[in-house]
Amino acid sequence: MAYRYLFEQMVRRELRQKYKGSALGVLWYLVNPLVLMGAYYLMFGIIFKVAGPDQPEQYPLFLLIGLVVWIFFSQSLLSSAPSLLEHGALVRKARFPREAIPASVVTVQLVTFVVLLALLAPVTIAIRGSLDPALLVLPLVLACLFAFVLGLALAVSVLHAYFRDVAPILSAALLPWFFMSPIFFEPESITQRETARFVLEWVNPVAPFIGSVRDVVYGGAVPQAADLAYILVAATIALLGGIALFRRMQGELAVVV
Repeated sequence: MAYRYLFEQMVRRELRQKYKGSALGVLWYLVNPLVLMGAYYLMFGIIFKVAGPDQPEQYPLFLLIGLVVWIFFSQSLLSSAPSLLEHGALVRKARFPREAIPASVVTVQLVTFVVLLALLAPVTIAIRGSLDPALLVLPLVLACLFAFVLGLALAVSVLHAYFRDVAPILSAALLPWFFMSPIFFEPESITQRETARFVLEWVNPVAPFIGSVRDVVYGGAVPQAADLAYILVAATIALLGGIALFRRMQGELAVVV
C-alpha cells in the first residue's frame, strides 16, 4: 500500500506513452489482431483450411479471440523484458519494490486486453442469442492469465537486466510458439495422434488459457475442470517462481542497469 501511488503513476505513464499523440487511443490496439485475423482467415480458413471440415462457426471471431489472448501474452513479455533497463535511472536513485516496473507494463497490457474483450463479448453474445452464466467464470480465468503472465514477465525482465540476450531469444522463440498455439485451429481438428494433441494442448502452457477464454467468450461454456485446474496451477507456479527469481537476482540491479 505504501507504494500504491508510485505504481499508479507508472501505469498512467505507460498508458500515456503508449497512446501519446493517438486520436483513437486504445482502439489502435484492435488494429493488429484485426489485420492478423484477416490474414490468417484467408490463409488457414479459406486457402489451406487448417481447421478442417469441422471448422468452427464464425471462424473469424474464433480466430480473433485467440489472437487477442496471444497478443496480451506476447506483448506483455516483450515489453517487460527491457523495462528495468528503460527505468534504470529510477532503479538507481530510488528505493521501491522493483517488481512494480514489469508489473506496471503487464497491467497496461491487461487494460487494453480487457477493453478488447469488452468489445468482443457483446458480439459473441449477440451471435449466440443468449447471455450465458459461463461469463461468471471469466474473471477467474482472466485473473489466472494475469498471474501467469506477470510471473513470466518478472522472470524475463530481471534475466534481461543481467543477460541482454534474453529479449532477442524471447522474440525468436515466440514465433514458433505462436504457430504451436491453438489460435487458428483446434488441436483435435488437425491431428488424431494422441502424442501430438497432448503436446499442443498441455505441454504448451498458453494453450489452456487460450482455450478457457475462448470457451467462455466464444462458446458460452464453462471450461473443463482439467483446463481450470491447469490454469490455476500454471498461474501459481509462474507467479511464485517469477517472484522468487526476481527477488533473488534484484540485489545488483542498481549496478547492472
